[in-house]
Amino acid sequence: MNPSLNYRNTHFITSAPDIRHLPPDTGIEVAFAGRSNAGKSSSINRLCDHKSLVKVSKTPGRTQLINLFKVDEGCHIVDLPGYGFAQVPLEMKKKWQQSLGEYLQKREQLKGLVVLMDIRHPLKDLDQQMIFWAIDSNLPVLALLTKCDKLKSGARKAELTKVRAAAVDFGGDVEVELYSSLKGIGVDKLRKKLDSWYFPVFDTGVDDAIEAEDAVISEDISAEKSTGESAPE
Repeated sequence: MNPSLNYRNTHFITSAPDIRHLPPDTGIEVAFAGRSNAGKSSSINRLCDHKSLVKVSKTPGRTQLINLFKVDEGCHIVDLPGYGFAQVPLEMKKKWQQSLGEYLQKREQLKGLVVLMDIRHPLKDLDQQMIFWAIDSNLPVLALLTKCDKLKSGARKAELTKVRAAAVDFGGDVEVELYSSLKGIGVDKLRKKLDSWYFPVFDTGVDDAIEAEDAVISEDISAEKSTGESAPE
């Protein structure tokens, strides 16, 4: 039987301003990064089936620390500071950018990066910079197109195809999937991918999960064509 973590057991460990203040660890870390309005906190909460594991700020850009969470023994989730919010002072932006780059390039326990992007505004400059940082560090990347419930299924599928095509040009190990904290789209797929990073010697069935969800997406598109229904705003 393929190993699978119970993400509901995830709990907060500590916060740190930079890599030097993080605890030493011989386990595995998976980091989540995204623009301040990409829905990163909500996405992690949905992954772990917690309503308030990660605080959802009403003012994007306020999270300034690297937050460490324990999923299981030797398995951690790292919530990186949001980036790209216009109202944050320039000096603070530079400090965060330096902290993010340092973490991605020097944290030996880091084994995978999840980059979250609003499906309506994907692949902004800083998003691409995060992905290239990971590629330069030989890290696999899972790019999640969040808030996908805001688009009709046809537009959703088209945007997914477009971003996947763009990701090919990045080189490296970059996958792109749909995600909705509200509707639960992509949650099981995200868990499967994280399991494969935490247990790299096992086949966790990620490919099967991708094929199954893509089939559901196709069915949704067909249903919408026949009923004229669209995703809620």
